[in-house]
Amino acid sequence: MSDVTAELVHYAVEDGVATLTLDSPHNRNALSRQLVSELLAGLERADGDPAATVVVLRAAGKVFCSGADLAEAAGGSMEEGALTIVRLQRQLLTLAKPVVVRLHGAVRAGGIGIVAAADVVVAAEDATFALTEVKLGLAPAAISLTVLPRLTSRAAALTALGGEVFTGAQAASYGLVTEAVPADALDAVVDRVVASLVTGAPQGLRETKALLNRDLVAHLDARGPEVAALSARLFGSEEAKTAMTAFLSRKKS
Repeated sequence: MSDVTAELVHYAVEDGVATLTLDSPHNRNALSRQLVSELLAGLERADGDPAATVVVLRAAGKVFCSGADLAEAAGGSMEEGALTIVRLQRQLLTLAKPVVVRLHGAVRAGGIGIVAAADVVVAAEDATFALTEVKLGLAPAAISLTVLPRLTSRAAALTALGGEVFTGAQAASYGLVTEAVPADALDAVVDRVVASLVTGAPQGLRETKALLNRDLVAHLDARGPEVAALSARLFGSEEAKTAMTAFLSRKKS
Protein backbone atom coordinates (compact mmCIF):
# COMPACT_ATOMS: atom_id res chain seq x y z
CA MET A 1 0.00 0.00 0.00
CA SER A 2 1.47 3.35 -1.04
CA ASP A 3 2.13 5.98 1.61
CA VAL A 4 2.48 8.75 -0.95
CA THR A 5 0.08 11.57 -0.15
CA ALA A 6 -2.04 12.66 -3.09
CA GLU A 7 -1.42 16.15 -4.42
CA LEU A 8 -4.27 18.51 -3.52
CA VAL A 9 -3.29 21.54 -5.63
CA HIS A 10 -2.30 21.03 -9.27
CA TYR A 11 -0.09 23.45 -11.20
CA ALA A 12 -0.08 23.97 -14.96
CA VAL A 13 1.09 26.79 -17.20
CA GLU A 14 0.12 27.51 -20.79
CA ASP A 15 -0.03 30.61 -22.99
CA GLY A 16 1.15 32.91 -20.21
CA VAL A 17 -1.36 31.61 -17.66
CA ALA A 18 -0.48 29.59 -14.55
CA THR A 19 -3.50 27.62 -13.36
CA LEU A 20 -3.80 26.36 -9.80
CA THR A 21 -6.57 23.82 -9.25
CA LEU A 22 -7.85 22.85 -5.81
CA ASP A 23 -8.54 19.11 -5.85
CA SER A 24 -9.37 17.73 -2.40
CA PRO A 25 -12.66 15.88 -2.91
CA HIS A 26 -12.63 14.02 0.41
CA ASN A 27 -13.31 17.25 2.34
CA ARG A 28 -14.85 19.43 -0.38
CA ASN A 29 -11.66 21.43 -0.92
CA ALA A 30 -11.49 22.46 2.73
CA LEU A 31 -8.53 24.50 3.91
CA SER A 32 -6.55 21.66 5.43
CA ARG A 33 -2.92 22.16 6.36
CA GLN A 34 -1.83 20.20 3.30
CA LEU A 35 -4.04 22.10 0.86
CA VAL A 36 -3.04 25.52 2.20
CA SER A 37 0.65 24.54 2.19
CA GLU A 38 0.42 23.37 -1.42
CA LEU A 39 -1.52 26.47 -2.44
CA LEU A 40 1.10 28.75 -0.89
CA ALA A 41 3.82 26.80 -2.70
CA GLY A 42 1.90 26.95 -5.98
CA LEU A 43 1.44 30.70 -5.72
CA GLU A 44 5.15 31.14 -5.00
CA ARG A 45 5.98 28.97 -8.01
CA ALA A 46 3.68 31.02 -10.24
CA ASP A 47 5.18 34.26 -8.96
CA GLY A 48 8.64 33.16 -10.06
CA ASP A 49 7.61 31.42 -13.27
CA PRO A 50 8.78 33.44 -16.30
CA ALA A 51 6.24 31.60 -18.44
CA ALA A 52 3.34 32.98 -16.40
CA THR A 53 1.91 36.49 -16.60
CA VAL A 54 -1.48 35.81 -14.98
CA VAL A 55 -2.58 33.28 -12.34
CA VAL A 56 -5.96 31.54 -12.44
CA LEU A 57 -7.28 29.84 -9.32
CA ARG A 58 -10.03 27.28 -9.82
CA ALA A 59 -11.40 24.12 -8.19
CA ALA A 60 -12.24 20.59 -9.23
CA GLY A 61 -15.55 19.06 -8.18
CA LYS A 62 -18.83 20.69 -7.22
CA VAL A 63 -17.47 22.79 -4.34
CA PHE A 64 -14.96 25.60 -4.72
CA CYS A 65 -13.97 25.59 -1.04
CA SER A 66 -15.87 24.51 2.06
CA GLY A 67 -13.84 26.67 4.45
CA ALA A 68 -11.75 25.55 7.40
CA ASP A 69 -11.16 21.84 7.87
CA LEU A 70 -13.15 21.50 11.09
CA ALA A 71 -11.84 17.99 11.75
CA GLU A 72 -8.31 19.43 11.90
CA ALA A 73 -9.45 22.54 13.73
CA ALA A 74 -10.87 20.45 16.55
CA GLY A 75 -7.43 19.07 17.35
CA GLY A 76 -4.84 21.67 16.44
CA SER A 77 -3.55 25.16 17.18
CA MET A 78 -6.05 27.52 15.63
CA GLU A 79 -3.88 30.59 16.18
CA GLU A 80 -1.21 29.05 13.97
CA GLY A 81 -3.89 28.03 11.46
CA ALA A 82 -5.40 31.52 11.43
CA LEU A 83 -1.99 33.12 10.92
CA THR A 84 -1.48 30.79 7.94
CA ILE A 85 -4.80 31.97 6.45
CA VAL A 86 -3.64 35.56 6.96
CA ARG A 87 -0.39 34.65 5.19
CA LEU A 88 -2.33 33.10 2.30
CA GLN A 89 -4.41 36.24 1.83
CA ARG A 90 -1.25 38.35 1.94
CA GLN A 91 0.43 36.20 -0.68
CA LEU A 92 -2.56 36.59 -3.01
CA LEU A 93 -2.58 40.36 -2.48
CA THR A 94 1.17 40.84 -2.95
CA LEU A 95 1.79 38.39 -5.79
CA ALA A 96 3.44 40.31 -8.63
CA LYS A 97 0.90 38.88 -11.08
CA PRO A 98 -2.89 39.32 -11.27
CA VAL A 99 -4.86 36.50 -9.65
CA VAL A 100 -8.18 35.58 -11.28
CA VAL A 101 -10.62 33.28 -9.49
CA ARG A 102 -12.95 31.10 -11.56
CA LEU A 103 -15.70 30.38 -9.08
CA HIS A 104 -18.38 27.74 -9.38
CA GLY A 105 -20.37 25.77 -6.85
CA ALA A 106 -20.23 26.50 -3.14
CA VAL A 107 -17.75 28.59 -1.19
CA ARG A 108 -18.03 28.88 2.55
CA ALA A 109 -16.42 30.71 5.47
CA GLY A 110 -12.61 30.71 5.14
CA GLY A 111 -12.80 30.01 1.41
CA ILE A 112 -14.34 33.44 0.97
CA GLY A 113 -11.05 34.92 2.16
CA ILE A 114 -9.39 33.50 -0.96
CA VAL A 115 -12.10 35.10 -3.09
CA ALA A 116 -11.71 38.47 -1.39
CA ALA A 117 -7.91 38.49 -1.68
CA ALA A 118 -7.92 37.80 -5.43
CA ASP A 119 -7.74 40.62 -7.94
CA VAL A 120 -10.57 39.56 -10.26
CA VAL A 121 -13.33 37.07 -9.47
CA VAL A 122 -15.71 35.71 -12.07
CA ALA A 123 -18.48 33.67 -10.44
CA ALA A 124 -21.33 31.61 -11.76
CA GLU A 125 -24.63 33.31 -10.97
CA ASP A 126 -25.77 30.15 -9.19
CA ALA A 127 -22.60 29.80 -7.11
CA THR A 128 -23.41 29.94 -3.40
CA PHE A 129 -21.64 31.79 -0.62
CA ALA A 130 -22.05 31.81 3.15
CA LEU A 131 -20.12 33.22 6.09
CA THR A 132 -21.23 30.37 8.34
CA GLU A 133 -18.94 31.09 11.30
CA VAL A 134 -21.69 32.72 13.36
CA LYS A 135 -23.66 29.46 13.35
CA LEU A 136 -20.77 27.73 15.13
CA GLY A 137 -20.10 30.35 17.76
CA LEU A 138 -17.26 31.77 15.70
CA ALA A 139 -16.58 34.96 13.73
CA PRO A 140 -14.98 35.43 10.28
CA ALA A 141 -11.91 36.76 12.04
CA ALA A 142 -8.86 36.00 9.87
CA ILE A 143 -10.73 36.56 6.61
CA SER A 144 -12.31 39.80 7.84
CA LEU A 145 -9.13 41.57 6.78
CA THR A 146 -9.98 41.16 3.09
CA VAL A 147 -13.69 40.26 3.08
CA LEU A 148 -15.05 43.24 5.01
CA PRO A 149 -13.23 45.87 2.91
CA ARG A 150 -14.69 44.31 -0.27
CA LEU A 151 -18.29 44.26 0.97
CA THR A 152 -20.54 47.25 1.49
CA SER A 153 -21.13 47.79 5.21
CA ARG A 154 -24.77 46.74 4.95
CA ALA A 155 -23.90 43.59 3.01
CA ALA A 156 -21.20 42.75 5.56
CA ALA A 157 -23.66 43.00 8.44
CA LEU A 158 -26.31 40.92 6.68
CA THR A 159 -23.98 38.13 5.53
CA ALA A 160 -21.73 37.89 8.60
CA LEU A 161 -24.46 38.16 11.25
CA GLY A 162 -26.99 36.04 9.37
CA GLY A 163 -24.65 33.36 8.08
CA GLU A 164 -27.17 32.59 5.36
CA VAL A 165 -26.51 31.49 1.79
CA PHE A 166 -26.29 34.13 -0.94
CA THR A 167 -25.76 33.70 -4.66
CA GLY A 168 -23.08 34.73 -7.11
CA ALA A 169 -25.39 37.43 -8.46
CA GLN A 170 -25.84 38.83 -4.94
CA ALA A 171 -22.08 38.57 -4.30
CA ALA A 172 -21.49 40.79 -7.34
CA SER A 173 -24.01 43.37 -6.09
CA TYR A 174 -22.35 43.31 -2.65
CA GLY A 175 -18.89 43.98 -4.14
CA LEU A 176 -17.40 40.60 -3.21
CA VAL A 177 -16.94 39.35 -6.79
CA THR A 178 -16.17 41.23 -9.97
CA GLU A 179 -18.81 39.70 -12.21
CA ALA A 180 -21.48 37.00 -12.02
CA VAL A 181 -22.39 35.19 -15.22
CA PRO A 182 -24.52 32.22 -16.28
CA ALA A 183 -22.76 28.96 -15.41
CA ASP A 184 -22.49 27.92 -19.05
CA ALA A 185 -20.65 31.19 -19.84
CA LEU A 186 -18.19 30.99 -16.95
CA ASP A 187 -15.22 29.58 -18.86
CA ALA A 188 -15.69 31.94 -21.80
CA VAL A 189 -15.80 35.00 -19.56
CA VAL A 190 -12.76 33.88 -17.55
CA ASP A 191 -10.89 33.30 -20.82
CA ARG A 192 -11.84 36.79 -22.00
CA VAL A 193 -10.65 38.42 -18.77
CA VAL A 194 -7.39 36.47 -18.79
CA ALA A 195 -6.76 37.29 -22.47
CA SER A 196 -6.99 40.97 -21.61
CA LEU A 197 -4.76 40.74 -18.52
CA VAL A 198 -2.07 38.69 -20.23
CA THR A 199 -1.41 41.58 -22.64
CA GLY A 200 -0.16 43.71 -19.74
CA ALA A 201 3.56 44.32 -19.36
CA PRO A 202 4.93 42.52 -16.27
CA GLN A 203 6.22 45.72 -14.68
CA GLY A 204 2.95 47.51 -15.34
CA LEU A 205 0.91 44.66 -13.84
CA ARG A 206 3.19 44.38 -10.81
CA GLU A 207 3.26 48.06 -9.94
CA THR A 208 -0.42 48.67 -10.66
CA LYS A 209 -1.44 45.72 -8.50
CA ALA A 210 0.79 47.02 -5.69
CA LEU A 211 -1.00 50.39 -5.84
CA LEU A 212 -4.42 48.78 -5.84
CA ASN A 213 -3.70 46.55 -2.85
CA ARG A 214 -1.48 48.86 -0.81
CA ASP A 215 -4.13 49.76 1.78
CA LEU A 216 -5.40 46.19 2.12
CA VAL A 217 -1.90 44.87 2.71
CA ALA A 218 -1.19 47.55 5.32
CA HIS A 219 -4.49 46.71 7.06
CA LEU A 220 -3.66 43.01 7.00
CA ASP A 221 -0.17 43.54 8.39
CA ALA A 222 -1.45 45.76 11.19
CA ARG A 223 -4.34 43.54 12.29
CA GLY A 224 -3.21 40.01 11.39
CA PRO A 225 -1.91 38.91 14.82
CA GLU A 226 -4.97 40.38 16.54
CA VAL A 227 -7.52 38.52 14.42
CA ALA A 228 -5.51 35.29 14.61
CA ALA A 229 -5.63 35.49 18.39
CA LEU A 230 -9.38 36.17 18.26
CA SER A 231 -9.87 33.18 15.98
CA ALA A 232 -7.92 30.94 18.36
CA ARG A 233 -9.93 32.15 21.36
CA LEU A 234 -13.25 31.50 19.64
CA PHE A 235 -12.27 28.08 18.27
CA GLY A 236 -11.08 27.10 21.76
CA SER A 237 -14.30 28.13 23.47
CA GLU A 238 -16.70 25.52 24.82
CA GLU A 239 -19.55 27.01 22.79
CA ALA A 240 -17.66 26.59 19.52
CA LYS A 241 -16.32 23.14 20.43
CA THR A 242 -19.85 21.92 21.14
CA ALA A 243 -21.20 23.41 17.91
CA MET A 244 -18.36 21.95 15.80
CA THR A 245 -18.75 18.51 17.36
CA ALA A 246 -22.48 18.57 16.60
CA PHE A 247 -21.80 19.73 13.03
CA LEU A 248 -19.24 16.98 12.39
CA SER A 249 -21.60 14.39 13.86
CA ARG A 250 -24.37 15.50 11.49
CA LYS A 251 -21.99 15.22 8.53
CA LYS A 252 -21.15 11.62 9.46
CA SER A 253 -24.76 10.55 9.98
